[in-house]
Amino acid sequence: METTRTKLRGVNLGSWLLLEKWMVPSLFEGLEATDETTWCAELGPAATERLRRHWNTFVTREDFAWIAARGLNAVRIPIGHWIFGPDYPYHPKYGAHRHPFVTGGIEVLDRALDWAQEFGLRVIIDLHAAPGCQNGFDNGGIKDVVEWHTKKEYLEHSLAVLERLAERYRAHPALHGIELLNEPRWDVPTDYLKSYYLEAYARIRKHCAPETVAVVFHDGFRSFREYLGFMQAPAFRNVVFDYHRYQCFERCDIDMDIHGHIRKAAVDWREEADAINAELGLPAVCGEWSLGLDLKVVSLWAEGPFNHALEHMDDFQQDVASRAYGDSQLMTFERLAGWFFWSYKTETTPAWCLRACVERGWLPSRFG
Repeated sequence: METTRTKLRGVNLGSWLLLEKWMVPSLFEGLEATDETTWCAELGPAATERLRRHWNTFVTREDFAWIAARGLNAVRIPIGHWIFGPDYPYHPKYGAHRHPFVTGGIEVLDRALDWAQEFGLRVIIDLHAAPGCQNGFDNGGIKDVVEWHTKKEYLEHSLAVLERLAERYRAHPALHGIELLNEPRWDVPTDYLKSYYLEAYARIRKHCAPETVAVVFHDGFRSFREYLGFMQAPAFRNVVFDYHRYQCFERCDIDMDIHGHIRKAAVDWREEADAINAELGLPAVCGEWSLGLDLKVVSLWAEGPFNHALEHMDDFQQDVASRAYGDSQLMTFERLAGWFFWSYKTETTPAWCLRACVERGWLPSRFG
């Protein structure tokens, strides 16, 4: 049975093996750093102890148990291209440190897959930050830099990391899929991106059979119709299309009232999901979504104004609105091959924290 036949109901383990400042602000207090690259470069040798402590405490075996107990069956784990240690290309943001990143992340990933196997969870390992950064976001490793597609060594290192992941975990029962690159920005040329995806598929398939491991690619913030006819059977097998949906980053969404948000999630996004299912010829997942409507709490870059749909509601109304917004998204994404909430845990933003959403009743107490 190919892995694509199992509906995935999952959660991202964000800011664990790849730091995002807005999710773990306590780690960035007193620093100028805006992302993991500049965090490691600024802290220098002191980064090692701090980050390893974070790895050991932010997500634990008990968290995997909690996720499984809620009826979820999958986790998506974002990683950086430095996961295997210092064989990555230099970038000027590293400063004087040729290899600034903390080592040991691969052992944490080993442990995560073992925990997933113990609790019956499937894992998608997601290359979330590529050398040179593919999107200019903090989640790409280097904020305000988009150079991944400008140097062949960046492309080659990305492919090498994917192949090493495939080789290392090829026989691991918990491995469901490998995602080739998270959120490459819209101005990365489509032809360049597609050719990378094709080569990455070949690299992974050298080690992982399509019967057991899916190859997942992101839409790159462009219409799914740009991928019609791409990576189709029989030449390609067990390929999954990933797209992400939020309603807090564009002005037209920010200015919308809660009824507009619900309609967009329940009607517009449902129509989009149905079109993807009907036209693309590949199973699709929504790899990221949340209850977040307030841009201020997630953005290191936006200038505002930071109005949002819930700001004039009392606590009861906010609870009702959050439940309705969550349910409308779940109704839509259940039409797909799967979905992953962003994220499992944050320090200060409950609408982005699965545990907080469940504990506050904004999301179901069980998902299956």
